[in-house]
Amino acid sequence: MRNILVTMMYDGKGFHGWQVQRNAVTVQEVFQNALYQILGEKTDIKGCSRTDSGVHANMYCVSFHTEHRIPCGRLPAALNGWLPKSVSVLSAREVDDDFHARYSCLGKEYIYKIWNAPSRNPFLDGYALHYWYKLDEERMNRAARYFLGTHDFTSFCTLDRSREKGDFQRTVRQLSITHSGDLVTVKIEADGFLYNMVRIIVGTLLEVSQGRIEPDEIPAIIDALDRSRAGATAPPEGLYLNRVCYRFSEDQGTK
Repeated sequence: MRNILVTMMYDGKGFHGWQVQRNAVTVQEVFQNALYQILGEKTDIKGCSRTDSGVHANMYCVSFHTEHRIPCGRLPAALNGWLPKSVSVLSAREVDDDFHARYSCLGKEYIYKIWNAPSRNPFLDGYALHYWYKLDEERMNRAARYFLGTHDFTSFCTLDRSREKGDFQRTVRQLSITHSGDLVTVKIEADGFLYNMVRIIVGTLLEVSQGRIEPDEIPAIIDALDRSRAGATAPPEGLYLNRVCYRFSEDQGTK
């Protein structure tokens, strides 16, 4: 039995997130169907994250066990032959038997794209939030510093019936706001993320930019452990899972 790690990227605009759902097309569904065409067996696929409807991935990882002997070097092209154009497999490699795409993950990096201009950009429809109010990056970056470090991020998590209160402590390693022309990018790296955590942080930073929240109010919002104290949840279309970190290096190649 082999344990295979597959790295892919996908355009989430036409999908209802990663996880299989009834009466909705998801990335996991199309990947499972493509994998079945190649392996001829149903496999238990472990995804590195449960991205929501409309969220994209520049890097997404899945792992699965199989007895099939197809070389890892051939697997990306074989999968891409069955996948829609909105999903592309980049690499495949054998990993240790106990490797798990989600639980072996040491951290993730997300980016959130904002088109900050009076007029919308039709080429970014579904790929960046159109935000026409002028952003105050200096205020946003001052607020961003307070998120760094280890905190309980209950105030920045959406709770639903499938997500009960648990250990909401996470360590944010990096949070920055940069721009190139009218395109503003928020980048955040942490050892893990709660449900909607990035989108709520972005929504809060937008309210900081507008002056509704002061940068030095962020510590009190974190300490409150109260979702109602933070800003609104930013829309999904600007969010990308950008990088997934494991103990081994991607330059080790495939087996």
